[in-house]
Amino acid sequence: MPVEFLTDDQARSYGRYTGEPTPSQLARYFYLDDADRELLADRRGDHNRLGLALQIVTARFLGTFLADPTDVPLAVVSSLAAQLGILGNTDLAPYRDGEARWDHAALIRERDGYRDFGEQPEHFTLVRWLYTRAWLSTERPSILFDLATAWLIERKVLLPGVSVLARLVASVRDRAAARLWRAVSAIPSEEQRTHLDGLLVVPAGARASALDRLRRAPTRASAPSLVDALKRLKEVRDLGVSHLDLSHIPVGRLTSLARYAATSWAPVIARMPADRRTATLLAFAHVYEASAQDDALDVFDMLLGTLLTRVENQGDKERLRTLRDLDAAALRLRDACQIALDTSFSDDKLRAAIFAAAGGEDNLEFAITTVGDLTRPPEDHYLRGSAQPLQPDPAVPADAATHHHVPLDGRRQAGARVACVLAHYRRSP
Repeated sequence: MPVEFLTDDQARSYGRYTGEPTPSQLARYFYLDDADRELLADRRGDHNRLGLALQIVTARFLGTFLADPTDVPLAVVSSLAAQLGILGNTDLAPYRDGEARWDHAALIRERDGYRDFGEQPEHFTLVRWLYTRAWLSTERPSILFDLATAWLIERKVLLPGVSVLARLVASVRDRAAARLWRAVSAIPSEEQRTHLDGLLVVPAGARASALDRLRRAPTRASAPSLVDALKRLKEVRDLGVSHLDLSHIPVGRLTSLARYAATSWAPVIARMPADRRTATLLAFAHVYEASAQDDALDVFDMLLGTLLTRVENQGDKERLRTLRDLDAAALRLRDACQIALDTSFSDDKLRAAIFAAAGGEDNLEFAITTVGDLTRPPEDHYLRGSAQPLQPDPAVPADAATHHHVPLDGRRQAGARVACVLAHYRRSP
């Protein structure tokens, strides 16, 4: 990895002040405790006392000693001068140009236990810590650089040059990546590697490789899209890597490799070293099998929802179309019922009067049949397609009968359509 991953702001702010400290930072890092005051008490001259105090808090805050110990924000100088009871405009040029600042830096290192970057075991501990983070996570090198800087300051290890730390971060990430490629590429067999390499080949007469096809998710909710999504899932599974155990590989690293394969050109992946190429393609097949399955389920769900909506609309249209027949039958039954409730008719004449009001026995029987066919129970919002009540399927949960408020026969019609789609998929080569 090239070491030029740092932004201009990171390189410029490394090991130096970039602005006025916040009040909380002043209270935490720039407060002189009793030990600091005891060390400063026997210094001669205000400039020596203030200069030494500046180096104490600078090492504490930045983790290093500045080439110019007086190159600090004005708020820091004012805060320290107020704590020492001296003037804030004390001339620090004699301290900056004198030799005492070197002696003071050595004194601070010895008193507070600051160590050089290359000293052991701190250096080994830092490398191991960086390597663990690089292996387990996908943090960018610039983030690792900032974390390493904070780690060094916290453990009182003096910051090295910016390029030294940047090279260390880059080398550790390279080692972690090489280990990842070796570990993943060693898992598949030779035959599986051949199948994975086949993803990069453009078949004769085709315009794209298998990798380009597999990483394109379906975009429409239609029967052909469902068939394509199922074919895509089958093609990923046919690579024969689904059963491989990748549990010892960090999930984030596998996802990162798969994401790289999904966004890179196939020729770029083909030119990679063998270990890296195999690891990248295996990670893609492992991660995108689940993605292809999710995409197929999403298309199926949207397609089924579309079909159910059509069934609902058909029920509404059928209801509207039969309203005239239902009204006529209901009016005929109303007339018959009015006669049945009329007390002026004797029992022996009531039957004949009812038939007469309904237009005859056949018309009354037809009205009863029509009402039975076209009406539904109060809890059912849509029209039943058959006069014979459908028995509930014991394999279907009771609450599923009202799913989406679609009649049972309507849902069966939608299921039959989806079954046709799946049958078409099974017949397709």
